[in-house]
Amino acid sequence: MSEPAPSTPAGAELVSDRSQSPMWIFVLTLTLLYLGAVYFDRHSGWFDKDVYSPYANAAMLESYQPKSGAAMAAAQGRRVYEQVCGLCHGADGLGKPGQAPALAGSEWVIAAGHNRLAHIPLLGINGQISVAGKGWNLGMAAMGASLSDSDLAAVLTYIRTSWGNQAGEVTADDIKNIRAGLGGHLQPMSSDQLLAMPE
Repeated sequence: MSEPAPSTPAGAELVSDRSQSPMWIFVLTLTLLYLGAVYFDRHSGWFDKDVYSPYANAAMLESYQPKSGAAMAAAQGRRVYEQVCGLCHGADGLGKPGQAPALAGSEWVIAAGHNRLAHIPLLGINGQISVAGKGWNLGMAAMGASLSDSDLAAVLTYIRTSWGNQAGEVTADDIKNIRAGLGGHLQPMSSDQLLAMPE
């Protein structure tokens, strides 16, 4: 037979017998959260004034962009290169194995003249070609045919003056003259055809 539960005297309060968490655990948790936030703030760059304070808005950032001359042409050439050429030839101009040859140090790029080089993006190229002593047998479409004269000139100048290449500038007038000389020729060229024309 079980014993009856003890009865509570009339008018007495029931008190919960729960123990409280030590206050030091709460304080330690808050301290660790604070120190973590400070560490994140100092090392993440999210709120770093050096990252965010120079430019208050897009218009201010635009005001720092080059407006004319060689700096503007270089920025334009780099932008077009990254959009049109960089995917295959690499942002560093070193090419990609089995996909596209290097432009850095290429004899086609650093030639004395730019005539042969300009024909490649204007018409494309097919068949065997040797670049820096390495044979390639991959076609390239006329990637520059749809570019304006100034954009194509800027990207060719960028290629001829980047990654250690030290060749001359290509102007929009140069590209205009080369386009005019194409006549009705719209077929991709071979390396033999390119070599048969003046640099």
